[in-house]
Amino acid sequence: MWQTQTLLVAALVCLAATGALAQSSTSEFQRILSEKAAFEPADFAAVNQGQTIVKLTPITDKREVALCGIVSLRTSADKFLWSYLDSMTRQNSQTVLEAGRFGGAPSVADLHQLTLDPQDIEDLKECATGDCQVKLSAKMIERFRHEVDWQAADYQAQATQLLRTMLVEYVSDYLARGPAALIEYNDKRDVVRLADEQQALGAASGYLNDLLRQPQPGMQLVQDAIIWSKVKFGLKPVLVVNHVKAYKFEREDGPQVLIASNQIYANHYFTSSLALAAFVNVPGATPYMIYENRARTDSLFGPFSKIKRGVIEKKSVAGLKSILENSKSRMEGSAVATAPTSVATHQSVGWGRRLFGGIRPLLWALVIGALAALLLLRRTETIRVPLKPTRIETRGKL
Repeated sequence: MWQTQTLLVAALVCLAATGALAQSSTSEFQRILSEKAAFEPADFAAVNQGQTIVKLTPITDKREVALCGIVSLRTSADKFLWSYLDSMTRQNSQTVLEAGRFGGAPSVADLHQLTLDPQDIEDLKECATGDCQVKLSAKMIERFRHEVDWQAADYQAQATQLLRTMLVEYVSDYLARGPAALIEYNDKRDVVRLADEQQALGAASGYLNDLLRQPQPGMQLVQDAIIWSKVKFGLKPVLVVNHVKAYKFEREDGPQVLIASNQIYANHYFTSSLALAAFVNVPGATPYMIYENRARTDSLFGPFSKIKRGVIEKKSVAGLKSILENSKSRMEGSAVATAPTSVATHQSVGWGRRLFGGIRPLLWALVIGALAALLLLRRTETIRVPLKPTRIETRGKL
C-alpha cells in the first residue's frame, strides 16, 4: 500500500482505534474532541440539543485553512453512507459544469465531457515554466508549448485534447505508482510538490490526523474512485481531481463509516486539500456526523493577507455549518425507508457524471463563497495599491 494511502487509512482508522469511534463513554469522546479541536462543554451541550458546531483548528502553514465540525444525526450508518454515495450522482447545475469518473484503466473517453475555459486556453499560449496562469507541471507546460500549433484554426481543440491526454496519463501513473507520481506544480517561481503537501496535511495535528493507529479488523472499503469536475467558481471555472474513499466496519457500539477525499490536481487556486468525514457511534449518545477539512491555497500572501484570511475563515465556518445542517435535515427527514445494502450501483461507469451535492467531499462548497470574496478583495487591492502593473495583476490571477 502506498505511503500516502497508508497515512490516509491510518488517519481514518485512528478515529476508530483511539478516538471517537472507540470511546468507552460520552465524556471520553468529548475530552478527546476538546483536545484536538478546542470544543468546549457549551459546544457539546449545543450539539446535544441539535445544534451544529464548527471550529477553526490550528494550522501548520500560513497557506492553510483548517476546520472541524460536528452535529448529532438521528439516522443509520447505512443511510449516511447511501446518502453520501447518492449525492455523487445528483446533479447541481448551479455549481458543477462538468464531471466524471476515471475508470480502472483511465482513458480519454473518461474525459469526453471535459472542456477548457476559453480564457485558460488563451493563457496557455503564453505559459512558461515559473510563469503560468494555469497550475501545471514543467513537463505539461512544455508540451503545451511544443505539441499545440497555436497558429492553427483548431488550436482550441488541440489544447483541450492535449490536456485530456495528459490528465489520463497522470491519473494512470498515479494509480500505478501512488504518491511518487503526484504532480509538481511549476506555474510559479516557487515549486510546489503535491506529495509533500499531502504528507504535511496528513501529518498535521488535528482530531483525525493525530490518532494514527493500525486498521481495524473487518474494515471494508466500499468506495474507491478518482473523480474529476469542472466547477463554476469566481472569475474562472476550476478543474479539480479528487481521490475518494469510503470505509465501513462494525464495532460493539454500532457501525462506523469513514470517508476521505484527497485532492490530486486543481488547475487554479488550490495546492492541496484533505477532507475527512465520519459517522460516529458513541455509547449512550445519538450518533454524530464529524467533518474535518484542511486545505492549502496560494492566495493568502501579499498585501491584505490578514483580511483575506479573515474573509476565508469566516465564510468557511459559515459554509460548513450550513452544509452539515442541510445534510442533517435531509438525512433525518429522508423518505427512503432503507438504504441499499450494496454500493455496486454507485460504481457503475456513469455514476460520477453528476458529482456535487449533499455531503460529498465538501472542499468546494466550503470555499467557493470565501474565495469569491477573496477575488473581490484582490481586485480592490490592485486598484488601491500603487504598484507597477504586472502580467499577473492585470489578469487578476491569484
